Amino acid sequence: MPLRKIELFVPAITPFASDLSVDTARFLAHARALIANGAHGLAPFGTTSEANSLSVAERKTALEALVEGGIDPAQLIPGTGCCAAADTIELSSHATDLGCRGVLMLPPFFYKGVSDEGVFDAYAQIIKAVGPKLRVYLYHIPQMSGVPITLGLIERLIDAFGDQIAGLKDSSGKWDNTAAVIGAFPQIDTYSASESLIPENVAAGGAGCISASLNVNPTGIRALVEGLNGPDHDALHAQVSAVRSIFEGLPLIPAIKAAVAAQTDDPGFARVRPPFTQAGAAHEDAIAEAVRLAGPQTAR
Repeated sequence: MPLRKIELFVPAITPFASDLSVDTARFLAHARALIANGAHGLAPFGTTSEANSLSVAERKTALEALVEGGIDPAQLIPGTGCCAAADTIELSSHATDLGCRGVLMLPPFFYKGVSDEGVFDAYAQIIKAVGPKLRVYLYHIPQMSGVPITLGLIERLIDAFGDQIAGLKDSSGKWDNTAAVIGAFPQIDTYSASESLIPENVAAGGAGCISASLNVNPTGIRALVEGLNGPDHDALHAQVSAVRSIFEGLPLIPAIKAAVAAQTDDPGFARVRPPFTQAGAAHEDAIAEAVRLAGPQTAR
């Protein structure tokens, strides 16, 4: 079997204008910089993107802005999972029609304690409605969604829909779960949500990483991927882990946005939608240290 390509997809932040509308100009500029600085692609409209604070229309318009602005749709895996199947179908059809590589799909996440049977039915309804061109990357983040993507569910979806189940992002924070998915389903692309786990992910046969801190440190994380098991491996791993550890101790989304604002010298990037509030003075020193450790991002 040929070696799997290791890739980094950024759950890109969603910039907002002063009236908190989506700022598509900043969004496109940030997307271009991320790819120029080493990201293989983007996974917008997930947790870090404040997707659940965006309307269906806003997500569609923002995705169109990326494609119309020259981002190759083959580099895009937008998040499309919503509580209402009709919304997920609309977003997934739109992304598929634009030629996106696939979609990152949460399960319906409001009702808790639902069965694997019910979650399978939800995914099946969407996949059948969108059609055979759809490629689904399952999004496992049970600490937020309350609805896990179990091994049994993955197996059943693959049995039913074959290569339409293209991959999985494991944001559970539990390496044992990621390893189990990679081991059980080597035919799909399994991404860790932490760059600190890239060495383990790659060694096990995974596909790479979809991490919030790629918004701030794409150059360093790409250097780690390129330098795995090389003479600088330990130093590269220490750098990305140090940056990540700072963000893990902060309100993640406001801190990531504040760091991008500092890197670009553009305070507009720091804006968030409620219920988030902007990172305050109490976190300034830590954010500045993360930016310092990340170092220059040359395409900013």
